[in-house]
Amino acid sequence: MSSPGGISVSARGLTRRFDGFVAVDRVSFDVRKGEVFGLLGPNGAGKSTILRMLCGLLAPTEGEATVAGLDVRTAPESVKQHIGYMSQRFSLYEDLTVEENVDFFAGIYRIPGGRKRERKEWAVRMAGLEGHRRTRTAHLSGGWKQRLALGCAILHEPPVLFLDEPTSGTDPFSRRAFWDLIYALSGAGTTVFVTTHHMDEAEHCDRLGLVYRGELAALGSPSALKAGMARKETTGPSLEDVFVSIVEERDRMAGPVAEVRR
Repeated sequence: MSSPGGISVSARGLTRRFDGFVAVDRVSFDVRKGEVFGLLGPNGAGKSTILRMLCGLLAPTEGEATVAGLDVRTAPESVKQHIGYMSQRFSLYEDLTVEENVDFFAGIYRIPGGRKRERKEWAVRMAGLEGHRRTRTAHLSGGWKQRLALGCAILHEPPVLFLDEPTSGTDPFSRRAFWDLIYALSGAGTTVFVTTHHMDEAEHCDRLGLVYRGELAALGSPSALKAGMARKETTGPSLEDVFVSIVEERDRMAGPVAEVRR
């Protein structure tokens, strides 16, 4: 399932307030099918709040959004059935074994018996844990947990995958291996929506939305964002240069804020 025109995720004027505090302010963007789209911004910028609204976990105060052609405001439960979600905490049960975790998530997603066996084998193989089926998840390395959590999140083969800072706390080798998996999923047609505050990870995205103080401060491919700054200020800017420049300009325009966005 996807939205008309090959758009998997769409937001128009998406806004969220908490007791008068504006955490997300009139955010609009489209994400195409099979695209790796990143929300980049510092902690507290509003990235996770945007993601939670798109996942049907938090109702927007204003605006609208669709995911896989489904309205997040009127059909949040249907949205949840058509997405995969993985947080930085990996959403695994550490007291369960590798195999038990996969069985648990297969049950949550109501994967039929015959298909369940096939998907279970795929998840274990993808995670590189064929020889660790009966190992308690608590005893796995961060990289293994990461791949196992990804496998569990997409057992039901959702068209859209949301990753909320999924590589926090993992080593560089594991992060690179994880991004190889993301590219493979994208190449097969899965839309991947990822939040991060790591500049090197942002470079891996097809397009980026730079989020600051709850607003979408810039939108484009990493190369286009850097090229835009090169025309204005200097040659060969990094993505970090672009982001710092945008943040400094926004701070000059907005002045100090009393609260930190969630």
